[in-house]
Amino acid sequence: MAEQPDVPRLDDAAVEPRLARLDAVLGQLEQTPGRTAELALEAVELLTEVYGEALARVTDLAADGPRALDRLTGDELLRHLLLLHRIHPDPPERRVARAVDDLRPQVRAQGGEITLVGVQDDVVRISLSASSCGATALRDLVREQVLTFAPEISTVDVVAPAPAPALIPVATLWRRPDGTPADRAAAGDGVPQAAGPLALGGPA
Repeated sequence: MAEQPDVPRLDDAAVEPRLARLDAVLGQLEQTPGRTAELALEAVELLTEVYGEALARVTDLAADGPRALDRLTGDELLRHLLLLHRIHPDPPERRVARAVDDLRPQVRAQGGEITLVGVQDDVVRISLSASSCGATALRDLVREQVLTFAPEISTVDVVAPAPAPALIPVATLWRRPDGTPADRAAAGDGVPQAAGPLALGGPA
């Protein structure tokens, strides 16, 4: 098998400024009058379409190997491109869950907790506990992260966790609804009643 050429690769830190520069150049082209600018924008559009089709075919081929597909969708740059071309293989629910999982260490580092409550249609509901001083910024971060992973989502509701159910004292289990102890209420009926769990089996 022939060896693959040693092609220089770009890490995420190197890709980000290039994408920012690309956005700036395209913005300048859109504001530049003339046929040359129009042709340049058309060339970029056609090139993007062709590369999108190529990426879709790669995704189709990787679908036969779940591990390979997970590696594709787990790569940040590829994830953005898959979303850009609307060919991401994962449903919104899975992508939102992944966004929440990625955020969890950061939220916990700030003393909070995050849980995905559910995804219904294009609405996401997330439970978030956070300190009051950083709660607003954290909620904004959660919304931004979810919409990055699932841009088709229209609403991200970030809510406070539901309060824990109150504990019922054991003593109240042996009282009637009117508050009268069960053994006293039964005494007037002439029917002996158990005073507690140890009396369920009757006298020893």
